[in-house]
Order: sequence, then C-alpha cells, then structure tokens
Amino acid sequence: MVFSSIVFLYYFLPIFLVAYFLIDRKYKNGLILVASIFFYSWGAPRFIFVILGTTLLDFYLVRLMSRSEIRLHRRLMLTLSVMVNLGLLVYFKYSNFFVENVNVFLTHIFHAKALTWTKLVLPLGISFYTFETITYVVDVYRKVHKPLHNFWDYQLYIILFPKLIAGPIIRYHELADQITDRSQYETVDNRLTGFYRFILGLSKKVLIANQMGIIADAIFGMNYHNLDSYMAWIGILAYTFQIYFDFSGYSDMAIGLGKMLGFRFPENFNNPYISQSITEFWRRWHITLGNWMKNYLYIPLGGNRVNNKLRLYFNLWLVFLVSGLWHGASWNFVLWGAYNGFFLVLDRLFLLKVYEKLGKFLSTLITFFIVMTGWVFFRVDKVHDSFVYLKRMFTFHFSESHLSSFDSQAYTFLFIAVFFAFFAFFKRGQKLQDAIYFGEYSNVKHTLIAIVSVLLLVLSTASITATGFNPFIYFRF
Repeated sequence: MVFSSIVFLYYFLPIFLVAYFLIDRKYKNGLILVASIFFYSWGAPRFIFVILGTTLLDFYLVRLMSRSEIRLHRRLMLTLSVMVNLGLLVYFKYSNFFVENVNVFLTHIFHAKALTWTKLVLPLGISFYTFETITYVVDVYRKVHKPLHNFWDYQLYIILFPKLIAGPIIRYHELADQITDRSQYETVDNRLTGFYRFILGLSKKVLIANQMGIIADAIFGMNYHNLDSYMAWIGILAYTFQIYFDFSGYSDMAIGLGKMLGFRFPENFNNPYISQSITEFWRRWHITLGNWMKNYLYIPLGGNRVNNKLRLYFNLWLVFLVSGLWHGASWNFVLWGAYNGFFLVLDRLFLLKVYEKLGKFLSTLITFFIVMTGWVFFRVDKVHDSFVYLKRMFTFHFSESHLSSFDSQAYTFLFIAVFFAFFAFFKRGQKLQDAIYFGEYSNVKHTLIAIVSVLLLVLSTASITATGFNPFIYFRF
C-alpha cells in the first residue's frame, strides 16, 4: 500500500484517523502499531515477520548492552546487532547482485558452470528500517539516549507507517521521547497543517512526478541507439524532476501524516535543484540519509578531523560509494555514488572557489547540469546502456521529427515542474514557501489553504483514477 493509492487515501487513512482521534490516549500507540503492521502486510505479508523478528532480537540485545558496564560486553552486543541487521540487508538486497557477478566471472573467465540461485524478492523499505535499527543500537551504545523500556514502543519506532517504506530516516534520539509522550503537539492546528502538508506532497507526487514519469518512461523505453540528443535530454530532464517530486512528495506526505499524529519528523528535502554546488546539493537532497551517513559512517572514519587530505578525500568518496550501493544492488548505483563523490572532492579542491566567482545563477545552472547528468546512471539499468545514453545526449544531433514527439500537455507539465523545482531560487519564492510550510496560521490563512488543499486532493484523485499510472519508484530501496 502506498500513500498515493485510492485504498490508502479513501479507506485506510480515514478509518485510521477517526479511530485515532476518538480513542483514549493510552491506546493510541497500540492503534498506530496495529495499523502499521496492517499497512506493511498489505504490500509484503511474507516479510512482516522479518521485521518483527529482528526488532525482537534488537530490543533485547540493546537492553543487555545498556545494563552492562563492561566495555567489551557492550561492544559485543553492538557488533552482534549491527551484523544481524546489515546481514539481513546484504542477504535480501545484494545476494542476487553478488551471485550474478560471480557467475559472470565463472562463465567468462574460467568457462565454468554458473551457480544456481533462486532470486530473492526485496522486502519493502528494508534499507530505511535497517538504518533506523542501527541508529537505535548505536545511539544507546554512545549513551545519546536511553533505550526504550517497552518492546512495543520500540516496535512502533521501527514500523511507524508514515515513514516506514520511504523515510525520512529518523535517528532514534530524534523520535524516542515522542514515542512515549507527544501530547503537547497533538493540537488542532498541527492536525490541520499536517493535512495541508500531506496534500501538497500528494500533489507533487501525482500531479507532477507521475506526469514526468510518463515522459521519462516513454523515452527510456526506446532503443537508446536511435535517440537523438533532443529526446535524450528531454528524457533525463523529465526523470530529474520525476525523482525529485516523487521522493520529496513522499517525504512531505510522511511529515504531514506524522504531524497529524503529534510527531515531528525532520525535513528531508530543501529545494535541492537551486543548489550552487554538489556539496550544497547533498545538504538539501535526502537530508536524513546524508545525516545518517555523516554520523554513522563519515565521522567514525575520522570526519573532517583527518589531517591527511588524501585520506579525507578518499573517505568522502567512500561514503558516497556506500550511499550509491545503498540505493540499489547494481554497478550503475555504484557509478552514480562515485560520480557524486568525485564532484564533492572537486568542490573541496577548487570548484567552490570557482562558483563564488561565477555567481549564483551560473553556479546553480552548472550544478543542476552535473546532477542531471548523474541521474542517467541512476535511471538506466545497465552500465553499457548508461554510456550509450550519455553518448546520445552529447552527440548534439537533433532530428526535426522528434521536436513534436510530445503534445502540448506534456510540455505544460514540464514547465510546471521547472517552475516549482526552482520556485525558491528567488527570495520571494522562498519567503512564500516558508510561510506555507512553517509559518503561523491565522483563521483566514487556514481557510484559504484548506480550500486549495481540497481542490488539490480532488485533482490528484482524478489523476490517479484517470491515468492508472502511479509508480512507486523507491520500492527497491
């Protein structure tokens, strides 16, 4: 079940919210937990027991660790918990990738018989909840926050349905106190503004991302060798906006749902395409993943405290290789991570100084071009095909027959995507966005935004039912 489905919007969510607002406070967490289990089981019933089993093991391992004062024992429990969680992630997400590459090696180098392997199905959201289980044990080990005393509270932290399958990735200490008490945030104002945020996210996903997806799928479904440069650029431009509005839309929906329930989730996107460098882009794109990588991988490797610049750059690049592999079990994702890591290192070496001299507009344009080019590795499945597609982009061969390949509606939606992706580039746009997302709400403002939200909900519903095109592109993460 996904947020942008009719089942969720008009059956699951209304029933859940009515029950949640009517039920006694002491039963609210129990209701969310039951709803979360049902929500996940709807799409992946076989794997709900994987989550329940690993959370049970983690809970008691962390409890033992927190009670011990012996450093060796604490490290043993930490290592065991991390190994179990990463082991499951590696098994489900990377086994197929590993066997495929071993078979290529065996058959092409040694001309031996390929290994037989039953391909595994990837559990929904496994990367997200694996990272959150690791934050729990690490935060308790570091004594950043005490462990939860109630197993069901820990279960709720992991399986909380608004952020379960697509994030944001919430570190344990950011949510722990809200699990046990969020009464001060369960206000009418938060419920209303949470609803507005949810609808804005739904609109980004359905009215923009899906429309971009139609264009992107049409072009990426063609034979790349037959593409001219115009079609290649339109395809990657459409995908660039699809992945942003899809993922940021889901994050908005998650944050909005959480707010309706009294939770405060961290922001996950901050207008990344207005960035003036790749370094800034990664401070604005998938913020919670960046924070996770920084706190649980980059800093343990030494962070910025490393005196050797070569090692510092290598660590930075390594973090992005891991980030690429986290997104998917494919060499293309590894290349995508290496590509971004390469430009981050260049930023440190000299590019940031160059951008300062170029000014805001040119720096933003160049950064957007670098990011968009990198998305080719993310979108295309095979390494060879990625370079074929890139070649078609940069041959600069244009065929007149392709200039009218899409109707005016497609270009209208492309213009809308460009407009909202760069809306905050100007101060007035940023100010208006902040007022809608974070500003105080008067009765008049509530009325206006409520009317707009209802209209957007109607338009989104019509789009879902009319087109039937409603992909969930982050299912593999």
